[in-house]
Amino acid sequence: MSDLETFNLDQFIGGIPKAELHLHIEGSLEPELMFELARRNKVAIPFASVEDVRAAYQFSNLQDFLDIYYAGAQVLQTEQDFHDLAAAYFARARADGVRHAEIFFDPQTHTDRGIPFDVVIEGLLSGMVAVEGVSSKLILSFLRHLDEEAAFATWKAAEKWLDRIAGVGLDSSELGHPPSKFARVFAAAGEAGWPMPARKARPPMSMRRSTCCMSTESTMATARWRTPRWSSVWRNRG
Repeated sequence: MSDLETFNLDQFIGGIPKAELHLHIEGSLEPELMFELARRNKVAIPFASVEDVRAAYQFSNLQDFLDIYYAGAQVLQTEQDFHDLAAAYFARARADGVRHAEIFFDPQTHTDRGIPFDVVIEGLLSGMVAVEGVSSKLILSFLRHLDEEAAFATWKAAEKWLDRIAGVGLDSSELGHPPSKFARVFAAAGEAGWPMPARKARPPMSMRRSTCCMSTESTMATARWRTPRWSSVWRNRG
């Protein structure tokens, strides 16, 4: 039997060190954890079961995904919830061979619900170091469907965390909300030394399909996913 005939692509991919360079952490919320947090916090969600959530994930465009994304985010209430969200992602990522991850977060998704900025970032930061063997960076996103004033308020809340945030980007509905809408707040971020990466939300890990990328640590990363990818561009802080 030839080497080609015995070659196992899944095993090969599983063994390659990988980098996740564009993942919106709230979008990595798996159905099981969504239901666990909904019960913990007594939050009603528009899904009757884990299976209903998985069925809803058969979306065809960004807005359909965002509808699920924001519904799921309602269960995130406490610092422990954000810790559990990040820790769950990093545990899955490490199992898939990820050695470095740069994750986006959407503070306005939570501050608009009355969750303090510090609760969000403290929970995420603690969850990011809960799993050994994966280095990470945190990137703040402004929500495109909100106005510039709201972006500046978020920037103000983030000021004391500048040393823990690697860059800024955009997330949420693109239609009618061009990047130029945030030119002034991006300029402020640039003056503070933050680079500006790209913008799209991504589905949970169980929903993605094949893609290939280059790590900021110069590690070639290859991974197989199971639904359409969301492309991104990331300029490393250096």
